[in-house]
Amino acid sequence: MIDVHQHLWPEEFVDRLRARREPPYLDGWTLHTACEAPYAVDPAAHEADKRAALERDAGTSLALVSLSSPLGIEELGDGALLDAWHSGAATLPEPFKAWASVDLRTPEAELESLLDKGFVGVQLPAHVLGTPAGWERLGELLAIVERANKPILVHPGVATAAGETAGWWAPVVDYTSQLQAAWWAWHCFGGRRTYPTLRLCFAAAAGLAPVHHERLAARGGRLGTIDPNLYVDTSSYGPQGIDAVARVLGIDQVVHGTDRPYAGITDLRQGDAATAVIRHDNPYRLLYGAGRTPERGVQ
Repeated sequence: MIDVHQHLWPEEFVDRLRARREPPYLDGWTLHTACEAPYAVDPAAHEADKRAALERDAGTSLALVSLSSPLGIEELGDGALLDAWHSGAATLPEPFKAWASVDLRTPEAELESLLDKGFVGVQLPAHVLGTPAGWERLGELLAIVERANKPILVHPGVATAAGETAGWWAPVVDYTSQLQAAWWAWHCFGGRRTYPTLRLCFAAAAGLAPVHHERLAARGGRLGTIDPNLYVDTSSYGPQGIDAVARVLGIDQVVHGTDRPYAGITDLRQGDAATAVIRHDNPYRLLYGAGRTPERGVQ
């Protein structure tokens, strides 16, 4: 089983968050961000050895961890914080590997070096990709990732300040709208024409954006043929949401992602064969490209 979407903060990264005095920062284990209410982080969720044991017990051969983009670190200009993420993530125990993140002010600066160091690909925050111009601004980064034959994970980014709201507001309202905008912006940008082999995965089923294909058609748009290099992960959704997305994109474009520790493995009720494809074959194609599907359990 391959899980393409988890979060695990290395000790170096936690220390740097605690050293900060402006959002995002940690006060003990209370996380303070610019736009969301303070959040009590579970320390056990970031104990690498315990998390590794949990994955081994679940039969996970590879678990990919990513920087928490809602913190807004990619736009802070805090190189030490990004360095702490990369240095710590690179030393996490098996079965963990990590997505790289970049300083969005100079996104190409160290990207090739990070990809050469074993990071599986690059995570980008959805809030900067919500328009065709957002994708266009990152054109050189997209070209570098494509040349390296690596994938991109589009993850929810910084939420919009919404005053006093319930704790679920940002993940349910803001994150999903960001992902939907980034999904449609990619299509409107015509990214596939410029980057024909670039592999992309949208977290959380792209906020269920594919389900809106009927509305797209009603308003004069066209979904087009299924893109074999465009994926969505299953994080935070269950049988109803994933079944609806799979009916539009096909089961081969759905990959297993849990968003652990914020959610866990869900029985999608797709049957044994489809479950095996979602949890192994599809994520392997996302990571390494078509034609390289190994036998079960091989990374």
